[in-house]
Order: sequence, then C-alpha cells, then structure tokens
Amino acid sequence: MSFGISSLIVPSVHEMVKEKITTLPDRYIRTSSTCNLNHEDHDSHSSAKYTMPIINIECLLSGDPTLADSELQKLDSACKDWGFFQVVNHGISSSLIEKLKSEVHNLFELQLEEKKKLWQKPGDQEGYGHQFVVSDDQKLDWYDMFLIATLPTRIRKAHLFAAISLPLREALEAYSLGLKKLTMILLGQMCKALKMDSNEMIDLFNDCSQRMRLSYYPPCPKPEQVLGASPHSDACALTILLQINGTDGLQIRKDGKWLLVKPLLDAFIVNVGDMIEILSNGVYCSIEHRVVIHPTKERISIATFHSTNLDAEIGPALSLIDPYHRPALFRRETSQKYFQNYFSHKEDGKSNLDYMRI
Repeated sequence: MSFGISSLIVPSVHEMVKEKITTLPDRYIRTSSTCNLNHEDHDSHSSAKYTMPIINIECLLSGDPTLADSELQKLDSACKDWGFFQVVNHGISSSLIEKLKSEVHNLFELQLEEKKKLWQKPGDQEGYGHQFVVSDDQKLDWYDMFLIATLPTRIRKAHLFAAISLPLREALEAYSLGLKKLTMILLGQMCKALKMDSNEMIDLFNDCSQRMRLSYYPPCPKPEQVLGASPHSDACALTILLQINGTDGLQIRKDGKWLLVKPLLDAFIVNVGDMIEILSNGVYCSIEHRVVIHPTKERISIATFHSTNLDAEIGPALSLIDPYHRPALFRRETSQKYFQNYFSHKEDGKSNLDYMRI
C-alpha cells in the first residue's frame, strides 16, 4: 500500500542516541518561534474544561436504551468538540495488550543488523525507518518507526511479516482483528449519531484498510529543540493509539493550546481522522496533534490507522448533504489519489484536508 510514493532514507535516531550525542544535528533542531515549544502546556485532566472525553464501549452497546443513548451523546460531542477521546471496556484483553507491549519493546531493542532486515526498501513506505521525508533539506522529527499494513490480508508484505518474531506476529494478528471490530463498532455508532444512511458506512468500510505504526521516540539531551512528530492531523478515518510505556508525549491542539494527553491504564486513545471530517461534511473534526520528547526517557507507542476500502471514493456522505441547506464542503476523490497526495509531502497541519476542500 505504497501508492507509488516512498520516504527518503535517513539515519536511525535510535542508533544516533546510542552514541551519547551532546550536539544535535541541524536537521532536527526547531526554533521555539516556529514550533511554540517553550509555552506552558496544559494537562488534559487538569480541569473540567480540558478533560478529554472517556467513552465506555459497554455502555455504548448496553441493552438499556437510556444508558446507551447517554453514551452515544458523549461520543457525538467528543467527535464534534474534541476529535479525540479515550475508550475503555473496549473488549481487547489485558493479557493481549501486555504481550503486545512486551513484543513491541523487544522489536526496538534489536541489534542494528537485525533491524536492517526490516529496513524500508526504495519505493516503499513500509518497514523500519521514517515517513514523510520528501526532500534532503526538510526538518526531521525525532523518532524511528516500523510501519506495516495489516488489513486486508491480501496487501500484506510477506517479507516483513516473515522478518518479525513469531510472538510479535501472533500478537499483531490478534490485536489487528480486535481493533477492526472496535473500529466498526465506533463507526456504526458515529453513523447513528450523525443520522447517516448506515449502508453508506458499510459500503465504505466493510473491507477497510488498516496500517500499524510502531514508534520509538528516544530521549534527547535538548528536548526543547526537537519534535517527535510535527503538528498534523491523520488522513485516515480513525486512529487507535496504545501507549506502550509510561512516558507521555502526545499533545493535542485545543482552543489554541497544546494539551498533554494522560492515557488511562489499558485505555485506547482514539482520534477522528480527516476522512471522518470529510464523510461527516465537517460535523466531526480531525484535530492537530504532535509529540514532544523527554530528556531522559524513551517513549514507545503503536498507532493503528483505519481507512476506507482501497477502491472507495472519498467524499461527504450523500445522506448528509443537499445543495440548498447542507452543501458539500469537500470534493470527491478516489482513495488512491487521496493517499497519493497525502504521502507526497511532509506532514503540515491539516494541509491534506485543505486539499479536499471545495
């Protein structure tokens, strides 16, 4: 699922940090004026106003109509006002989550020679390396990652699955299926809240694509000068994030402020992607987020991106628009062209969504 576009190969940040560097390479250094790194951040649990919504899947699917409707309203508000929420009682076992955390950690502890077996190849985005490096002079983010397409199974890269350890492969397999089920539940409930024709959602996502990005953010001696991920929104429909270790770093932009996300134990962080903003015709919103770096601790996470079927046409749901009262805010585009545009430039705010605006 490379869409004919790849990222330029750059050095491993993890390996660079092992050399006990004291001076940062210029390509990673950001200025506070352009990245707003020196302002006072807010904790996402520091006040009622800035408390990230928590969605309980058991309540959402409850046979008690009052309880289910109340949770649906919370989901609807979260998608409109935040674009981010935490999910609890999601159906993924704690034992699987702990196994996955352990195996992902082991992946990033491999020796360099073993990691090279997973290295990105020219013309491909999947594998171990970086994303969105499109020129030799752009600023780089402070991370390493392993990207792999997991669904539908026919698009999997056999050489990558063969190269990772059997325990990690088994954990990813079970996790992939569990997250697809959770994603379809969330999309179905969003469809209900939007009063959207359910057949439109089913037709778009019944064979949805899924990619996993395992990210390693090394500590940095000068964290105020770097970013783990530049501010961006996700091009997909829904992203489900699992923080592997206890180091925080994800920030979301709300009301002009950067809020530090504090994940609940065994909860997932879910964010609305650009596809859902387009599909809902702007009713739900994707939100810019970024990653900041810790001076002494590594941060590890796994983000799972869910998108439409590969042959889908992306645009506002026909049941949510009419030419007189609710005109379409976004144009229609094939999934292929949509992602070709997304992967052809560096991450830059919500520029991919701007590309789709009418």
